[in-house]
Amino acid sequence: MNQNNKQAYWRANIALIRNLLLIWAVVSFGCSILLVEPLNNLKFGSLPLGFWIAQQGSIYLFVALIFIYAYKMDKIDRKYLKNKDN
Repeated sequence: MNQNNKQAYWRANIALIRNLLLIWAVVSFGCSILLVEPLNNLKFGSLPLGFWIAQQGSIYLFVALIFIYAYKMDKIDRKYLKNKDN
């Protein structure tokens, strides 16, 4: 792999990590702290939605983001590392 491909690979990797962490931070901080009052007017089962997101939702989102990261990273690996043995 030449130097340009290495740099493009790591830029794609860092961009993916940055975007996924940003999504997690916005949902965790935004919905659990900033928007908790309006969200508490909605119910998720018998619990207020803001409370549920703060206690469980952000954890579920983080686990989902791990699977998204693995899927997207597989695509990035295939794109940049397909000819690594040549």
